[in-house]
Amino acid sequence: MLKACILARAAIAELKAAGRLIPNQGVLINTIPLLEAQASSEIENIVTTTDQMFLFDGVNDNDADPATKEALRYRTALWEGYQALAARPLSTNTAIQVCRVIKGVDMDIRRTPGTTLTNDRTGQVIYTPPEGEPLLREKLANWERWMHGTLPGTEDIDPLVRMAAGHYQFEAIHPFSDGNGRTGRVINLLFLVEQQLLDIPVLYLSRHILRNRAAYYGGLQAVTERGAWEPWLLYMLQGITDTARWTMGKIDGVRQLLEETAERIRRDAEPIYSRELAELVFVRPYCRIAHVVDAGLAKRQTASAYLKQLAVIGVLQEHKVGREKIFLNPAFLDFLKRD
Repeated sequence: MLKACILARAAIAELKAAGRLIPNQGVLINTIPLLEAQASSEIENIVTTTDQMFLFDGVNDNDADPATKEALRYRTALWEGYQALAARPLSTNTAIQVCRVIKGVDMDIRRTPGTTLTNDRTGQVIYTPPEGEPLLREKLANWERWMHGTLPGTEDIDPLVRMAAGHYQFEAIHPFSDGNGRTGRVINLLFLVEQQLLDIPVLYLSRHILRNRAAYYGGLQAVTERGAWEPWLLYMLQGITDTARWTMGKIDGVRQLLEETAERIRRDAEPIYSRELAELVFVRPYCRIAHVVDAGLAKRQTASAYLKQLAVIGVLQEHKVGREKIFLNPAFLDFLKRD
């Protein structure tokens, strides 16, 4: 366990350092968490695509399909939870707010009895979580103390072990009627930020879980049935190590591609070049004229001319979606989709 912790802590530290090398953090905040949102939603069989996520990101999503809307709400919950850390530590109230945003309804701690987790194929009951709001809140209070290391004898437990064990604890409490898995995975990332292991929540941990989904659910169940803590903790620590390295590779690739794109604009479209414009088409790989205007780079007519010029030199591709023109950053989108 100690060896696994050392590897995971080293990988997280390298990821934190890599993130700081991109001056505009919006490039990371708008991309890696979107991939995390897509993967975390897919774990719950809510399936959408990166193209759909970027297409409706930051705009009216009335035309988006239900899965895309729900996945985008996950990203919103992650972002709002991250901002809330400045005002208050992680708590039951954080989890309630995260779940409300994810589900888009006024969720609260379960009050209705009879909740069970069943096998989708056979209907067999796999797990019956505790019932009754007072008991659930009591167990959540214990979960809070565990996560913050204030339970007697837990002060020196590594934060990554606290996160992994706390994730099991939260899922076993199962405080909401729906959205527990996604809420728990948002909490994981917020905890890493709260513990100052990351500056921003850019660890793509759901990638590991999605690729090893059977082991994820099997590990949770084995803790419940047999107290098999060590395999579960090692699974989570290995996931942190693997995805930290993978995410770091993505960040390095994004930085290199951004520099190449900025140089290409400076070389082939020098009159319109600005670093801010180059970064914008990475923050918004589905770029609209309004994005350029809102960034304060140009008024509408000039903004349109900028994007068209970037399409002429091959940095962007112009597409018409309904009555709206959208400019895609194909090199960046292809890079994000590659595993």
